[in-house]
Amino acid sequence: MKADITPQEYEAFKSFLQDACGILLGDNKQYLVKSRLRRILEENTLNSLGELLDRLRRPGRGSLREVVIDAMTTNETLWFRDSHPFRILQEKLLPEFAESKGSQPLRIWSAACSTGQEPYSIAMIVEEFRRLRPGKLRDVKITATDISKSVLEVARKGEYEMIAIGRGLSPDRQKQFFTPSLNGGWQIKPQIKTMVEFKELNLLERYMLGKFDIVMCRNVLIYFSADLKKDILTRIHATLNPGGYLVLGASESLNGLPHLYEMVQCHPGIIYRKK
Repeated sequence: MKADITPQEYEAFKSFLQDACGILLGDNKQYLVKSRLRRILEENTLNSLGELLDRLRRPGRGSLREVVIDAMTTNETLWFRDSHPFRILQEKLLPEFAESKGSQPLRIWSAACSTGQEPYSIAMIVEEFRRLRPGKLRDVKITATDISKSVLEVARKGEYEMIAIGRGLSPDRQKQFFTPSLNGGWQIKPQIKTMVEFKELNLLERYMLGKFDIVMCRNVLIYFSADLKKDILTRIHATLNPGGYLVLGASESLNGLPHLYEMVQCHPGIIYRKK
């Protein structure tokens, strides 16, 4: 990017991004836009953000649009991020559903799953629970979604470099659930990988995923406006089975919708039950 981003270009790009995927860029994030889009501009022989926006407005630019959204929505993630949700899953939710579900499948949705660390972490917790409670929760299906095709490709492979493995994964779980791969990375084992199905999904668009008992939608709603956040939470509510649970990020809250969800204190941690 040869030219600095003008205020007009920045405002126009903020509008494009919000319309395309709901993300609301804050003020003074020009450095973030420049760093994430620099390679795209170079590859398309564009000199400014304004030229990129002009290109995006032309017909038949769907693939470029996808690449731009992908660059702006890809974030690093961790194994067992924030720990409390996984403790709640292990100590409260799985025991509760093990008794109420019987032989029925337990369905879990990991929204905005990035490169797969969250859904695979959920699958590890499920596998550990099964080992402690033989015969319980034999049928668990985890659906993991993200808007980014590139992160989903990584997630589906289930193969990670050592630097990614080290972000939140204990040596014991690495030993239990991964095997060394030929290129020096680590491959997640089949009993964990087959529990998870990855799908492309924009949270602003229609959900055709079925019904769930648990939805984890963590550390993504902070990027949306209040109205879009309320819309997403309302549509997530429609995907939950009666008595199902919503788990949000540590810095996120419902801020309303008391007619849809009731707060459940887990000491520490808060989750929300469908009314």
